[in-house]
Amino acid sequence: MRDSAPARARARSASMTHVKRDMTAHLSLEVTSPARLVLEVAVAAVHDPSELLTVTSAGRPVQAREVVDPHGTRLHVLDVDPGPLTVDYRATVSGRVEQEPGAASDELVYLRPSRYCESDVLAPTARAEFRGLAGVDLLAAVSSWVGTRLAYVPGASLPTDGAVRTLLARQGVCRDYAHLVVALLRALDVPARVVAVYAPGLDPMDFHAVAEAWVDGRWRVVDATTLAPRSTLVRIATGRDASDTAFLSVHRGTADLREIVVSAVADVLPDDDVRDLVSIG
Repeated sequence: MRDSAPARARARSASMTHVKRDMTAHLSLEVTSPARLVLEVAVAAVHDPSELLTVTSAGRPVQAREVVDPHGTRLHVLDVDPGPLTVDYRATVSGRVEQEPGAASDELVYLRPSRYCESDVLAPTARAEFRGLAGVDLLAAVSSWVGTRLAYVPGASLPTDGAVRTLLARQGVCRDYAHLVVALLRALDVPARVVAVYAPGLDPMDFHAVAEAWVDGRWRVVDATTLAPRSTLVRIATGRDASDTAFLSVHRGTADLREIVVSAVADVLPDDDVRDLVSIG
């Protein structure tokens, strides 16, 4: 009897039920004028991690104020003076979590063009390439199309590049892949959004960005880079595009990022198949 894609997906999901994932992040900055910093490095509130966040400014502890958005993204707000600043975060997540129902507005919000996902501009391309596809067939086709047309080149894109510029340049990093996937799906009337994640198995290791698409009443992850198993991902931040999910934002001041070191490991790294419907958990 032949193995089916849904059966393989269920088997992989069962094998991941008790998976343990360990994450760390280290940031080093030089704050050059009094600033408000917003960090998005902590595991989202949908998980129940064992964790520790430590921030020091010129060697002195800094207390962060936590703000949680409707998707469970945990923003840590810091008001800091000039000087060297370090951020250290570590967390362990045991097992997977069930996806919570989305807000009624999500299907509408995540159909709209956004700053980095210009779905209105890319609509003719999306319709020409993917006409007639839906569901898992559409997700697999978009993932493969983006993955084969872009080259993963660290440093090749600018922080201000959106999906259109990425497609023209034919290269980028994970956020660029995610933006292009999201823009194409929205252009085909599929709600889609960007998620920042910790990604065990990722090489090169860093914060990672993937897309999520609303299919049959659930958010399903699409990662056109295929650089890490989707079932091991741990959610950090969720939003329209990278403007909502950046690991560091600087407001009312200036700061320079000097160093970033990220690690994410899991005790199981399963195979992945772009035709499987996978949810982040």
